Amino acid sequence: MPPRRARGLAAAISLVIILAAGPALGWGHRGHSVIDRTAVESLPPDGPVFLRNYLGLIEDSSTLPDDWRDHATPFSKMEEDPNHGWFREQFTFMQTIPRSRFEFILALQKEQQRLAAAHSPEAVRTNVRWTGTLPYAVVEVYGHLVNGFRAYRERKAHAQDTANIEIACAMYVAWMGHYVGDGAQPLHVTIHHDGWQGPNPNDYTRDPKIHGRMESDFVDGMGLSDQDLLRRVPAVNPIEGDVFDAVLAYLSRSGDSVEKVYQLDKRGAWVDPKDPEARALIYQRTAAGATMLRDLVYRAWRESALPRVPHVRGPTDSANPAYNPETGSAPAERSPKVG
Repeated sequence: MPPRRARGLAAAISLVIILAAGPALGWGHRGHSVIDRTAVESLPPDGPVFLRNYLGLIEDSSTLPDDWRDHATPFSKMEEDPNHGWFREQFTFMQTIPRSRFEFILALQKEQQRLAAAHSPEAVRTNVRWTGTLPYAVVEVYGHLVNGFRAYRERKAHAQDTANIEIACAMYVAWMGHYVGDGAQPLHVTIHHDGWQGPNPNDYTRDPKIHGRMESDFVDGMGLSDQDLLRRVPAVNPIEGDVFDAVLAYLSRSGDSVEKVYQLDKRGAWVDPKDPEARALIYQRTAAGATMLRDLVYRAWRESALPRVPHVRGPTDSANPAYNPETGSAPAERSPKVG
């Protein structure tokens, strides 16, 4: 084995040992790792196929963002918790979703203050923790991945060692992949994430354990694997438009299956790993997650090939026409065209 590859492999193994510890939440380790593996395995030949050398690292790190939510690390938990949900019923007052995490939080704060002044009980959960920031987490790490791929290309062009930047890119894929995987789970994009909330005319369960019954117990029981998903993942569909818009649309499609999850639970499907309808929903949603992750990674790879174009007015430039002094930045511009 070449020395640089040996160093890269040693570093990867060390990272796996460090990151594998801790609770596995979200889809559970099986669901997240299968989504990530399938995404990388289904990359087209002109994509960043070097990532396949790090499938073990990507799989083992797929639930790392859940470890950041441990009560023993409260600063990390407070920052990370919102990144795993997108409870869309909580911010229907917004006509458009801001292209900035800070603009979104500011809008929530103003609405919370309005509701509190009106003594509305809704004020208690009109905040970033109970609305979620999942799409922002996706596009923020997507930006890290674009920069990682760009650094990889530059080092390749100068015949420099790429082992360490390859590992960094693999970690970005695992990191982004966790949020994309969470977004494929219908219960991560609704206030009904841990039992049905509010009016309940269909008598759906209010048991918070429905979440784990579906995404962990059932997935483990059915033995989900990448072979189940590869034949259900279509050929790459390049994301040509805006990445943030694509992520929002993806989350909206996931939310369409919320009631289906509860309907299946009502007849006991999530405790029978052989139930065909429940299995079909798991295949559909995890394949959607793998497809979206693959398409985002491929888009990031293509975007990294674009020339660096300096912005005349960056987001933190107070002369930017969209600059907001309350956030200290301007919302993000739309994604550049690729291809």
